Amino acid sequence: MRIGLVGLGRMGGFMARRWLRAGHDVVGYARHAETVNSLLADGSITAAATSLQDLVGQLAAPRVLWLMVPAAAVDATLDELVPLLSRGDVIVDGGNSYYVDDLRRSATLAEAGIDYLDCGTSGGVAGLERGYCLMIGGPAEAVGRLDPIFRALAPGVVAAPRTPGRSGDPDSAENGYLHCGPSGAGHFVKMIHNGIEYGVMAAYAEGLNILKHANAGRQEREVSAEVTPLRDPALYRYEIDIPAVTEVWRRGSVVASWLLDLAAEAFLRSGDLADFEGRVSDSGEGRWTSIAAIDVGAPAPVLTTALYERFMSRGEADFADKVLSAMRLGFGGHLEPKG
Repeated sequence: MRIGLVGLGRMGGFMARRWLRAGHDVVGYARHAETVNSLLADGSITAAATSLQDLVGQLAAPRVLWLMVPAAAVDATLDELVPLLSRGDVIVDGGNSYYVDDLRRSATLAEAGIDYLDCGTSGGVAGLERGYCLMIGGPAEAVGRLDPIFRALAPGVVAAPRTPGRSGDPDSAENGYLHCGPSGAGHFVKMIHNGIEYGVMAAYAEGLNILKHANAGRQEREVSAEVTPLRDPALYRYEIDIPAVTEVWRRGSVVASWLLDLAAEAFLRSGDLADFEGRVSDSGEGRWTSIAAIDVGAPAPVLTTALYERFMSRGEADFADKVLSAMRLGFGGHLEPKG
């Protein structure tokens, strides 16, 4: 199958390589010509396009276009791309769009006879070798027609042991890709996936932070009415080797995971993570997960708190903290601690 790929960043370029390995052709386009030419030179794509018009011209109808662009750039890309297409063509948005936008886009494109699929894609920069977990939304006929390209990206059943009780030929979910439902369903599932990711990452981070402070009883602490004393310093005199803890947890522990693997790798490079400032971005999915939880009345305190922690990591709570200090000074004459 010949695929027109728009967006050749960290994930897009690796996805193209997996398609080529499976015997598909990939015509690539990106805003920067040097990016396209570089991937063409190293064999990551079959052909290069200099514009969206050039890209469409190199595809035979019915065409397959796969977008790997930021969510904020999807509408502008579609505005330029759709007038170049024909009835029967398919567009796949493989980025992290808000599923609400998918509903609008799919309805608009359906009027022109163009199928729009939303495909949540998980795997990151390791997907080239590990494969990509795909969560797909859209018309069943179009999803079925593109099954070969979904299968080529997915990790396959060998990525995990079969769940006890499953038998017969592995279905698509066991191979790492799933048609989740009509338009928006794929990105809805990916949205929740990323919300869970926020929570799991926060749990590791908070737990390891407690281990880092397990030696608090050995530290000199200010004696002041403004600082809560450590009740029993003798209980907190442990010097925990955190890199070693992440290693031992990777083996046989119920909290073992790929995220823990990545943490262990980071600690091996730098035991105190000195290369990081701790300002954590959120690309939207955590916010949208919290909104959905509120809309449907499904309690999600862990996921929502993990989102708020990311806000705080970027200083978004600094003004609120100043308000707290101002009120404490007003009612009790409490001065802010120095340093």
